[in-house]
Amino acid sequence: MEAPLVVTFLWLMFFGTHVGLATRQVRGVLVDRLGAHGFFVLYSVVASVTFAILVAYYAAHRFEGPAGLALGASEPARWLLMAVITCGVVLAGAGLGVYPRTPMALFDQPIRSPRGIEKVTRHSFFVGTALLALAHLLLATKLVGAIFMGGFAVLAIVGARHQDQKLLARRGEPYRAYLASTSLVPFAALLSGRQRLAAGDFAVPMFLWGLVATVALRLVHAEMFAHGGAWVIGALLGGALLATLQSWRRKRRHAAGIARSAPARGGAA
Repeated sequence: MEAPLVVTFLWLMFFGTHVGLATRQVRGVLVDRLGAHGFFVLYSVVASVTFAILVAYYAAHRFEGPAGLALGASEPARWLLMAVITCGVVLAGAGLGVYPRTPMALFDQPIRSPRGIEKVTRHSFFVGTALLALAHLLLATKLVGAIFMGGFAVLAIVGARHQDQKLLARRGEPYRAYLASTSLVPFAALLSGRQRLAAGDFAVPMFLWGLVATVALRLVHAEMFAHGGAWVIGALLGGALLATLQSWRRKRRHAAGIARSAPARGGAA
């Protein structure tokens, strides 16, 4: 039972620092002492190190310990869970694609009306990750694998709720209106009439890329945790870095646009 227990502990360490450092009280104290940029660097380093340790340990011990549910032994269950995984990859990929333009992105992006995948769920990356992780939990042949993937599901679900509460407290009524017009649960806003799909809300390439990504991940599945999990660590941390850079660039462009329009408004006045 050593490997499952250690993975549980490492998840608690990552989860505790990842969410704990972002709570209003802790974040406020650290920002006062380190500044906003200093806090961001500290938060990123702690998250990267604790995540890398978690993945590296799992990669080295993923075949140890008691058996998991291994529902893949049943052909119907395996195909059903593969379909859930495909939906998860498509949703998560769509979420990454639109992330820099959403109100949840870093650097306080402008809050505007929901578009595209946000009408289905405002947290498509988190929901996709939860679906992907829960399906893998049921497919896992070892308990350590079920715990490892279950941690992603918990982080995604709790992280989405925590992010909403944090942004609501920080951004006030505009974000409250955004929450009221969207849903965390897929399709809930559409079914309740709070949202309506319009032509052009979804681009076909977005879904095609999701299907391509699913096939590609399946082809390299057996090697994903080779070399101490370096591929998984590099891909996830690299994706987070890319999303951060895109959000930063979008914020700079938005600020530059406001600066350019200010003299024009002043001249017109």
